[in-house]
Amino acid sequence: MRKTFLNNIDGKNAVLKRRILGLCINDGDFSLADLSKELGTSIPTTTKLVEELLEEGLLEELGKQGTSGGRRPSIFGLNPSAGYFVGVDIRRKFISYAVTDFKGITVTYQEHLNFSVQNSEESFIKLCEFIKNSLTENNIDYNKVLAYGVNLTGRVNNETGYCFSYFIGEDKPIASVLEKELDRPVFIENDSRAMTYGEYIGGVAKEEKNMLFLNVAWGLGMGMVVDGKLSYGKSGFSGEIGHFPFLENNIVCHCGKTGCLETGASGSAIYRIFMEKLQEGRASSLSETHAKGEQINIQDIIEAANEEDILAIEVVEEIGTVLGRAIAGLINIFNPELIVIGGNVAEAKDYLLLPIKSAIQKHSLNIINSDTKIKLSKLGKKAGSIGSCMLSRSKLLGLI
Repeated sequence: MRKTFLNNIDGKNAVLKRRILGLCINDGDFSLADLSKELGTSIPTTTKLVEELLEEGLLEELGKQGTSGGRRPSIFGLNPSAGYFVGVDIRRKFISYAVTDFKGITVTYQEHLNFSVQNSEESFIKLCEFIKNSLTENNIDYNKVLAYGVNLTGRVNNETGYCFSYFIGEDKPIASVLEKELDRPVFIENDSRAMTYGEYIGGVAKEEKNMLFLNVAWGLGMGMVVDGKLSYGKSGFSGEIGHFPFLENNIVCHCGKTGCLETGASGSAIYRIFMEKLQEGRASSLSETHAKGEQINIQDIIEAANEEDILAIEVVEEIGTVLGRAIAGLINIFNPELIVIGGNVAEAKDYLLLPIKSAIQKHSLNIINSDTKIKLSKLGKKAGSIGSCMLSRSKLLGLI
């Protein structure tokens, strides 16, 4: 891997170089004059920094900018071939991953690869070998990877490298095990927060600086962008909206407590309610499958809803109403510009979105909710993997 200032990001020049790369990530391509203005430095200093970034292969010259008259300035931007970032999204029985170039363009995306991560160091070592082999099979040279991002469900401390859903020892942070095997920087992150960042950088967010992302999957998670920055909270565990004590249903959540929002507004809630109604004799396109004793999963129910199955639609709308009431409270508290609904339950689209919006109108303050846009995820199932790529790039560059 070519030696760059990334091997030592301390010092004034390194800070300025990081700012240049950050500007290019956020705002596109720049002339020397524009960069100088943004950095508050002289043209000669900016020119020297850009020349060094060109030599390091992190920037490239993109040609001359058209003007109405006078000398046309050269334009500089990120060099896509500077290296790869790999974002790995770990689920219970499979993994997905994305590879982006230095500019953030997706090079490849592989989903639902058959690999079950276990709660052991050996399993994570095997995961690293699996990832490298898969990269090779997809014509990605893993020697050109600059950093990896790895998403895990549950409570993840991205600073210490520990995940309490996959705890392999007091003295063995998962991130350090992965770094040793992959021989590159590895940044672990909560899956909902990675999805949030993916949507913020490369999804539906445009000019918004305050955004909430609801990950409606088997569980319910949330990520927050506040004043343009991911919010982590004191211990790095912010966003546990699924375990907000919201309901009086006496249903025990997997966290061990009762009444968590997740028990009434998540994929697991859809599954539970749908199966209860089938047991009661309600008709559905999945009734025959149930009668045969064959397994029904949450994806089957979402697909049934999209095929206009009345019972599936009814259940999705029921959890959408509960979720919308909770989102109304979030709007009253945070006053965000944008709320994005993602996760596999969001594949139900308007069957989920319309009851959410209806509940928001009913339960939130009109003067506040009028400034909040509600959108479905643009990246969909790719949000976690692509978000992890974006996060690993920003963290490697010291931008967040």
